[in-house]
Amino acid sequence: MEYVRLGHTGLQVSRLCLGCMSYGSPSRGNHAWTLDEEQARPFIKYALEHGINFFDTANVYSDGTSEEILGRALKDFSTRDDVVIATKVSGRMRPGPNGSGLSRRAIMTEIDASLRRLGTDYVDLYQIHRWDYQTPIEETMEALHDVIKAGKARYIGASSMYAWQLSKALAAAERHGWTRFVSMQNYLNLLYREEEREMLPLCQMEGIGVIPWSPLARGRLTRDWDVATARSQTDEFGRSLYAKSADADRQVAEALGQVAAHRGVPRARVALAWVLHKPCVTAPIIGATSIDHLGDAIASTTISLTPDEIVQLEAQYVPHQVTGFV
Repeated sequence: MEYVRLGHTGLQVSRLCLGCMSYGSPSRGNHAWTLDEEQARPFIKYALEHGINFFDTANVYSDGTSEEILGRALKDFSTRDDVVIATKVSGRMRPGPNGSGLSRRAIMTEIDASLRRLGTDYVDLYQIHRWDYQTPIEETMEALHDVIKAGKARYIGASSMYAWQLSKALAAAERHGWTRFVSMQNYLNLLYREEEREMLPLCQMEGIGVIPWSPLARGRLTRDWDVATARSQTDEFGRSLYAKSADADRQVAEALGQVAAHRGVPRARVALAWVLHKPCVTAPIIGATSIDHLGDAIASTTISLTPDEIVQLEAQYVPHQVTGFV
């Protein structure tokens, strides 16, 4: 496994990040397709055994049970200093006007709750899950700075938003001497490339590491287009991401299949290799519900696509409606 710096920081992370949204109690939260703790633990162990040291979760995943499962597994299978734990804040955790968002109150409450669930004194990367239009960004950035100064997080990052919003957050931090975002967790894959227009150039210019979510388009880039899975049939958010571009996306998926067949490898390896070839991408966040999926992801780090293959993979893409921010 290769290790790289997260943006311009000194933090070394594996070239892949294991996303833990797939692990949590199926009876809690909005993801009925998640793997419970007994099913999830082998994936975390396998990732560690194959050099992955970077793990991403969120307070809102399966009502906090994803953090609980990850925390217990990492404690059993590794030492705290050997792993990089990332979690996120902003999603609704309880009813009422202060049960979500990025106010100072919400951030201070949720960092402590996440640490309790993870069973650790600090997280390595604390990320805002989405932009909060109801809270001034200055309030959010100062609260995150105080989380850093309290030793509860080592770095802070952001997730899906407009480039102007990230610019505004960076400017606020610079103006007041607060901690800056070091990473952007955004939506990027062969079926959705709108981030190439503004966000990726901004991140490259500012030295911000990119850790894309859904690099395999929620499984759509791993199989024949018409094949359904338990997740695809129940994943309402996933359906909303691709509902308006199915015809164009099918052509991209077919080109991927041709490149993968020519190489004699699974499609997932080629799709991940395409994401990894982007110069500002630090580590795609991979979700796995079978060990074979995880093995394919790890194998993708050894693939170097040719210029002709990249042209073939990208040729059928058409502009998409900007999405992924909710």
